[in-house]
Amino acid sequence: MKERTVNPGWPLSVRSEDPAGIGENIRDGSDLWEEVFSRRNLMIALKRVERNRGAAGADGLRTEELRAWCLRHWTETREALDAGTYAPGPVRQVMIPKSDGGQRKLGVPSVLDRLIQQAVAQVLSPVFDPGFVPVSYGFRPGRSAHDAVNVARTVISQGYRWVVEVDLDAFFDRVNHDVLMARVARKVKD
Repeated sequence: MKERTVNPGWPLSVRSEDPAGIGENIRDGSDLWEEVFSRRNLMIALKRVERNRGAAGADGLRTEELRAWCLRHWTETREALDAGTYAPGPVRQVMIPKSDGGQRKLGVPSVLDRLIQQAVAQVLSPVFDPGFVPVSYGFRPGRSAHDAVNVARTVISQGYRWVVEVDLDAFFDRVNHDVLMARVARKVKD
């Protein structure tokens, strides 16, 4: 059998029309903050955090307690966010076993921080997602590792012999955050 590069029906070597972090600003920033923290967006984020459950963070607050906590404390949280004085809580570190017998570090943010992260992601994902190539499956809306495996199976059944997986280990631990935020600023002014 002749070796060929994987081609699931789209050009893999072609960059998207509008790569993430490049080009003109998509959002002018005038309403982005309000959109992230709108009641509608926050309720969707809250439901997702509750549905995902997950362990409590370092503060011990559980997902099933978050809604009641927000009813009592959201006003001061929002004021701190608006003032730029909000600081995410410490991340609780847990070790999870890997299939090879090793362990992987997992950081567990507080459920409040997960709510805020989810609210931000819901607004920023539509801004940046179109800049990713179609064969990128990691942490993207409507895509999963199962989808990546299905594409790999499809191309293998078509006679291709190579599938490449790329994982940027501890990316956010190593990335230069000033450079990253400068790239974000190319698309989102605020």
